[in-house]
Amino acid sequence: MSCQFDPTLVPTEDLGTPAREGAPVSLSIDGVDITVPAGTSVLRAAALQGARLPRLCATDSLEPFGSCRMCLVEIEGQRGYPAACTTPVSAGMTVRTQSEALARLRRGVMELYVSDHPLDCLGCAANGACELQTVAGQVGLREVRYGLAGANHLAEAKDESNPYFDYDPAKCIVCNRCVRACEETQGTFALSIVGRGFDARVRAAGGEDFLGSECVSCGACVQACPTATLVEKSVVELGQPERSVATTCAYCGVGCGFRAELKGERGVRMTPDRDGRANHGHSCVKGRFAWGYATHPDRIVKPMLRAGIHEPWREVSWEQALGHVASEFRRLQSRYGRDAVGGISSSRCTNEETYLVQKLVRAAFGNNNIDTCARVCHSPTGYGLKQTLGESAGTQDFDSALSADVILVIGANPSDAHPVFGSLLRRRLREGARLIVVDPRRIDLADSPHAAPALHLALRPGSNVAVLNALAHVVVSEGLLDQDFIDRRCEAEAFRRWRDFAAEPDNAPERVAEVCGVPAALIREAARLYAGGGNAAIYYGLGVTEHSQGSTAVMAIANLAMATGNLGRAGVGVNPLRGQNNVQGSCDMGSFPHELPGYRHVSDDGVRARFEEDWGVSLQPEPGLRIPNMLDAALDGGFKGLYCQGEDIAQSDPNTQHVAAALTAMECVVVQDLFLNETAKYAHVFLPGSSFLEKDGTFTNAERRISRVRRAMRPLAGKADWEVTAALAAALGYPMAYAHPSEIMDEIARLTPSFAGVSYDKLDRLGSLQWPCNEAAPEGTPVMHVDSFSRGLGRFVLTRYVPTTERAGKRFPLLLTTGRILSQYNVGAQTRRTDNRVWHAEDRLEIHPTDAEDRGIVDGDWVAVRSRAGDTALRAKVTERVAPGVVYTTFHHPESGANVVTTDNSDWATNCPEYKVTAVEVNKTARPSDWQRRFHGFGDEQQKLLAAARRAGSEAE
Repeated sequence: MSCQFDPTLVPTEDLGTPAREGAPVSLSIDGVDITVPAGTSVLRAAALQGARLPRLCATDSLEPFGSCRMCLVEIEGQRGYPAACTTPVSAGMTVRTQSEALARLRRGVMELYVSDHPLDCLGCAANGACELQTVAGQVGLREVRYGLAGANHLAEAKDESNPYFDYDPAKCIVCNRCVRACEETQGTFALSIVGRGFDARVRAAGGEDFLGSECVSCGACVQACPTATLVEKSVVELGQPERSVATTCAYCGVGCGFRAELKGERGVRMTPDRDGRANHGHSCVKGRFAWGYATHPDRIVKPMLRAGIHEPWREVSWEQALGHVASEFRRLQSRYGRDAVGGISSSRCTNEETYLVQKLVRAAFGNNNIDTCARVCHSPTGYGLKQTLGESAGTQDFDSALSADVILVIGANPSDAHPVFGSLLRRRLREGARLIVVDPRRIDLADSPHAAPALHLALRPGSNVAVLNALAHVVVSEGLLDQDFIDRRCEAEAFRRWRDFAAEPDNAPERVAEVCGVPAALIREAARLYAGGGNAAIYYGLGVTEHSQGSTAVMAIANLAMATGNLGRAGVGVNPLRGQNNVQGSCDMGSFPHELPGYRHVSDDGVRARFEEDWGVSLQPEPGLRIPNMLDAALDGGFKGLYCQGEDIAQSDPNTQHVAAALTAMECVVVQDLFLNETAKYAHVFLPGSSFLEKDGTFTNAERRISRVRRAMRPLAGKADWEVTAALAAALGYPMAYAHPSEIMDEIARLTPSFAGVSYDKLDRLGSLQWPCNEAAPEGTPVMHVDSFSRGLGRFVLTRYVPTTERAGKRFPLLLTTGRILSQYNVGAQTRRTDNRVWHAEDRLEIHPTDAEDRGIVDGDWVAVRSRAGDTALRAKVTERVAPGVVYTTFHHPESGANVVTTDNSDWATNCPEYKVTAVEVNKTARPSDWQRRFHGFGDEQQKLLAAARRAGSEAE
């Protein structure tokens, strides 16, 4: 079926102050009786009753403040005119919102505001969307009696330093909304009001201007501002948007709801959706502002072919490109065998698109050679949680964190990699929750303002399992087990074996301290806090999974949660923080060589038969090749053709030189993407991709939340990604007849039990759904394993610590680990094509002052980083955020070559690469590495070939 939707999807109304939960309270407002929960403000009650009081400082996304004095009311029996926003309702209260006295007071207050405000409404960027303008009309202000001869702020200079928004203090009414948004919503506390009375002004802390300050450019202040004091540069340039489309962010695994606001086909701004279930109207710098890549001049919008990777590109039609791919893949299979070709799906694409790629491989290629970048980051999550709890996903929704008393963050950096969820955690920490951080590097969350000090277990890279076993040892040996939960919910014999294992002396903190570098007393304190501090939730990231014992660590986390009864209710759980926007979805959709959609093994005859009947083909019962197997087979001469959608393995996968050699050995590499990425340097066919603004579909975030992605503009290349995959299948002789992605979702629901109740109609009606969504849970499952685990009884698994073979030594004495920072995303293909470059123009190597001094390195020096796999050169950043013996870098810029030095070590169960542990030596250098010199030369060559193709295309037209 084809799904119709209203692209405006009007958001809910702002009722002035937040909702409250309490006993019913009845009152009268303007002669109308109304009942609301105790604690509700008179302002909100009036709005619910239908009375729209004027207001400037109030919004229901912030706690009431009572500074603007516009929402004054009369309350029978009370003297004066209280502010409705800060006055709670009471039983029997009688309120009047309109009277001549109130009208006179409101006009007088508004007259004072306007007397110190520029009267340039026609030329103002907020014209037509300015709350000051609206309220002036609402109260009937027609003239201002006060002249401009006195002191005012009209000549104050603008701060235009931030690349995305301007700050004009001349238009500031000091309502405090921006300051409160920075505190309450974002939790950064970067803004404050300095001065008093007439001299009061908003200032950004830590710098002379916004760019140099502690502001993280989340946009909360811009969103909160009622005037044009804080306004997007895009709105200044283009004017107010004309239409909006509700969609979902295409960055990290939080999956924030946004409203894409446009003029015609041109984007004006992205506004966080108040109704977004994952973000509740908040955003980060990436989702809010860094969307310009979607229309960047680097976008490739025409298919291209070339005979060899050193030959010029030539633009061709879609028919020519797809026909060529189909012909080449059939030739390769005829010559080298059915398994000579394969595909890679993307965690940046929609569920529907990833589903089609695995279907293309299985039904049209005739093999199971399908893999995804999700395996490169979170496949240990799927394996470990399936073994212990029975389901390959996190247990909670994000809002569950607001009920946590103890938050254990291990191998994750939420405030940088998942910023909106990081803000939620900061909020809970300000409310009194305790934080335990297990990470080699001190993350910002550990230093949250107005929160209790965090316990930071700064372990050595590679020792996660040892530390988790030590925490378990304390829980067992000190009698901190939740025995009742274990007896009711877990396998008895498996528990007894695990209990005996955890109690072994080798797992004692005093022994483990020698391995991990964390003092035994600190491990014991953390274990006692986690087990005895109330509701305890675990959040983990790539710093857990990207290890040789990644799957073991995930199972150790699940063991710890079961042992302490921290599963099955709000405020607890085991929660993987997915890196990219659709990592969870790409796994759900069957993007692994051994699993069909819904995590069902290809060897299961019954499951396979369902797909065979629906798809009309026979499917292979044996697992296919993972990406590392494809690369090895290419070097051995048996794997010759690759269809790579939305993934850049030449930059993101480990041991870059090995990847490049394997790609070079292939005869037909097909890259489908927005830009000519690093993998495209080795491609023979380039198929233009489409951004999230150009397509319909769904993403599934880290809390299993399925959210709609809606097309806001026409695809620049003429086709959405799902249409390209379907057209390629047709060219291969296997038609996929879909009129709309909703029909693909209908097929997914038909064949995948956990998605059985999912449809676009239901998503549009409810806003989002969390799987499992089926007959048992028709509106989804926010918290899993409530009464029993998906597998029945929870299973404890022995998690013996096995040190990685990648160890520091005399030749390579430091351990390199990698991660992300706030302004950049993954390999940077998107964010490097936005003004986020201002904050992160290059990848740097963080090194402890002791290690730097030993090597004669000062901040800013170029340093050579050498490992057993290769070498590169970066500039040093000397900092105590990393411990002695540990260095850290990001991997956003291809010329940095972070993955040139990472090895091909991987997780024992899933082949997830061990990015987080690489033994290196670091020394000062005066020149780039050999690899970087080759890289720059190759890159220049590719740009020349692309320019030649574009010239040829222009001449042909």
